[in-house]
Amino acid sequence: MSHSFIAVANIVNGVDLDTFPAWLRITHFINFIMMGFLIRSGWEVLASHPRLYWNNHCTPGSEWIKFTKDKVSTVPGEFTARDDQRSLHPLISLPGRGEIGLGRAWHALVTSIWLLNGFIYVALLFGTGQWRRIVPTSWSIFPEAWESAKIYMGLQIPSIEHFQPYDALQKLMYFTVVFIVAPLMIATGPIMSPTFAGRFPRYVKLFHNRQTARSIHFLGMAFYCVFVVIHVALVFVVHPQYNIAHMMLGENYNDITAAQFAQAVTMLILGIVFAIALWIGASYWSLKDKRRAQRLVWGATQPIRSLTLDKMHSRQVKTGTFTEDDISPFHWVNTRPPTHEQSEEWVEMRERGFEDYRLEIGGLVEEEKSFSIDELKALGHVTNITMHTCMQGWTGIAKWEGIRLKDVLALVKPTEDARYVMVTSYGHVGHMYDGGPTTPYYECLEPSMVDDDECILAWAMNGEPLPDVYGGPLRLRADSQHGYKMVKWVHRIEWIHDYHDVGDGQGGSREDSGLQHFDARA
Repeated sequence: MSHSFIAVANIVNGVDLDTFPAWLRITHFINFIMMGFLIRSGWEVLASHPRLYWNNHCTPGSEWIKFTKDKVSTVPGEFTARDDQRSLHPLISLPGRGEIGLGRAWHALVTSIWLLNGFIYVALLFGTGQWRRIVPTSWSIFPEAWESAKIYMGLQIPSIEHFQPYDALQKLMYFTVVFIVAPLMIATGPIMSPTFAGRFPRYVKLFHNRQTARSIHFLGMAFYCVFVVIHVALVFVVHPQYNIAHMMLGENYNDITAAQFAQAVTMLILGIVFAIALWIGASYWSLKDKRRAQRLVWGATQPIRSLTLDKMHSRQVKTGTFTEDDISPFHWVNTRPPTHEQSEEWVEMRERGFEDYRLEIGGLVEEEKSFSIDELKALGHVTNITMHTCMQGWTGIAKWEGIRLKDVLALVKPTEDARYVMVTSYGHVGHMYDGGPTTPYYECLEPSMVDDDECILAWAMNGEPLPDVYGGPLRLRADSQHGYKMVKWVHRIEWIHDYHDVGDGQGGSREDSGLQHFDARA
């Protein structure tokens, strides 16, 4: 028994728009897989700060949407950004279980593959003349799309002669996905990088601010989610005997046999099952050996990073991006001050007003030195109004006063073996990778970051001595990178040979325990 459908000839300038060339089917399937990876890893990132804003201050209560019932105190430190983080199941997000470091790694890697596939698709679309299948060439498409919409809303299906190869409504939707939503996602994505946002502040202002760009990025993701569900559903309900065979087998069949239809349906279902298996398998593969996943997935992003972000530095101060009028009324924090168990020395110094605090500079240097806050102030002074960017997604603008790190390090002479700078805190990391006792928080910086003018040791915030909860009496500010590199409660700065020899060898406490990347520019 066969199902016969007569296709309407749709040949324009010698190009048969009713066929589905192999390149079109392949890039479409790759796009479907990559979008699943991007959406699932995007959910993982969003869960780490489940709030969206239209302003850079991220003050609790100013969200336009949130995915948590938690009420946040505006007293700094009573409720931290870490407290706000949510953990999703591996069946839902990539990889799940609150592993934002791996979520960010997957998102960065898949974005590169998605972009490459998209460029190939668009190039072939225009190179072969197939662009007419999704690009409207007449204003009549709008009334025609409205007629199709009314038919769908009435739970009916437009007759097959309306599909060449899509009806007007589908054609508009595909055009929107490829030429409006995708470019918006591409345009807003880089703004999530603190280096990119700091290097190109005027570009960020095209979207008003970073949080607006983040919200637009979220709305694009939400659009994709709705589109994919509707798109897959319509494949199975809109003239499936013709359209499924048409799409899966590629040819313009005028007489579709039952065997051809069964073959096409089988291919479609197997393709969807394969994609879902990849999505979920990536989660459990990542969680089975998180260190392996960290090294491989982050490592695979390095070639692109080396050509792009690794060459950039923030210019917020140089360009005067922010002024005192931009300072945030509320500034999130991620951790709490050291406890007596973590650092008896710091707690006792706090009780004495840090009058006997001294910053230690040592490691691979010819002579170690130490400085009080007053001695540091006598050495130099800079004031930077910058935006703090957390890898969780929140931001905050503040005025930081201190001394450039490179000016302090110039007071000691490193040995020939010195290659990296390590900054250690009195505070401890929140948790250890292996679940063991916590150790003092540390982060390592490569030389170009040490030389960055926006890399400072800050002793004041918004005109006041640096509050305990924000890292007093001294903290690192490195505004070309995400906040996890900006060590609070600085105890000691050392020149070291190789960060692989310290801790778990990943470059810092958040890299060791949170599976982040050593270079926090993205």
